[in-house]
Amino acid sequence: MESEQRGKKLQKTRKVVRIILIILALLFCAFLGYVIVKFATNKELFKTWMNDHGVLGAIIYIIMVMFQVIVALVPGEPVEIAGGYAFGAIQGTLLYLIGSTIGSMLVFLLVKKYGGEFVEMVFSNKDIKGLEFLRNKKREVLLIFLFVIPGTPKDLLCYFAGLTTINTRVWLIVCSLGRIPSIVTSTIGGDALQRSDYAWSIVAFVIALVISLAGIIVYRIIHKKHNDKQ
Repeated sequence: MESEQRGKKLQKTRKVVRIILIILALLFCAFLGYVIVKFATNKELFKTWMNDHGVLGAIIYIIMVMFQVIVALVPGEPVEIAGGYAFGAIQGTLLYLIGSTIGSMLVFLLVKKYGGEFVEMVFSNKDIKGLEFLRNKKREVLLIFLFVIPGTPKDLLCYFAGLTTINTRVWLIVCSLGRIPSIVTSTIGGDALQRSDYAWSIVAFVIALVISLAGIIVYRIIHKKHNDKQ
């Protein structure tokens, strides 16, 4: 009876947490969209903001990236584009990389400490069970491979990685370097957008889209292949 009540309470808590995360994700996306549109229509305002905030602007952006990774429901591409728009392709990539690595490691360490119950606060049981084949120590190479491919659900993989036996140092390398292909194409597009080089920004976004779609297809094939065996 006590365990049943505890289970119901936990389930209720998960629902509340997910609702809060959805609301935060929507507010974050709305805010980010508003900022991008406002700066895109007033370049002088953008330049003034950048000159006035400098290092503080970079720190705020890093915190935004960390938030995007931890909340997981927020798509990463708009944040990557915003980084390229605000800081240029190179600096935007580095800042996003810093924020995403810190966010990924925080998630990884929190899951290590609190276990599957913490993961289920953000993702459904179905999502988690779909990656059960990655728990095996021999499958860590596959986990790394999936993370490096653009288009895969990296935030879900970040949470699930904490449930595996992957080494913390190895995961630090994977969660940082593994995001670079996706980040670079988006920040280049954002940088081109800020310079009003719309032709190059379209090319960059199309390349990013094609690579991501290819990654999604590869991920689904691997996911289906291994889950069909179970």
